[in-house]
Amino acid sequence: MSVNKAKLIEAEKIALQLFKVAEDRNLITPGKSERELNTEIFNLASELFGIEKHWHKRIVRSGVNTLSPYKENPPNLMIADDDILFFDFGPIIEGWEADLGRTYVIGDDPFKHKLKNDIELAWQETKEWFHEQTYVTAADLYQYAVKKAEEYGWAFGGEIAGHLIGEFPHEKLEPGNFNLYVHPENHNDMFLPDAKGNKREWILEMHFVDTKKQIGGFFEQLLT
Repeated sequence: MSVNKAKLIEAEKIALQLFKVAEDRNLITPGKSERELNTEIFNLASELFGIEKHWHKRIVRSGVNTLSPYKENPPNLMIADDDILFFDFGPIIEGWEADLGRTYVIGDDPFKHKLKNDIELAWQETKEWFHEQTYVTAADLYQYAVKKAEEYGWAFGGEIAGHLIGEFPHEKLEPGNFNLYVHPENHNDMFLPDAKGNKREWILEMHFVDTKKQIGGFFEQLLT
């Protein structure tokens, strides 16, 4: 295993621990705003792991806000009884990036629980498909993710289905260039090395939505 991969896996494990402690401490409850919960998790990351920096904006979205893709900034909502919400956090851990997304359901609504379960299963199936390939473009993977959403009865809500990740800061591109994203306009082989000849590591993110029910779910973690 490369040093890069080992560091990224370790960073992800810490991010997973952070989310688990947030659950164990019953932070994910109705009656508080998305912003309040976001701040609580940020403070928890500092308390437990000394994490003070995130390489992208921290996201907690609930209710109708779960329809909004990453680039949008919907208004701050109160978390309600019987709600659905998701996290998208990118903490920097000892100089390495993590990027983790999870969906949570408050209450017993079977439709919301189906969405949470479906997106986790679809993510795993998409990862398995990816690792069966020896050549796959980012556009191919994006289209596969869209089809997976449809297969489970949802629409795909994201402009991308993943991106590069690595040592902070990872490779950057000018706006409008999607060569480091799992995007329908990126026709490069995802197995190609970076400019220094190193293996690239990728994140797979999946955002499923139902616009009639006004809910969405999100799941994200290391793909490669």
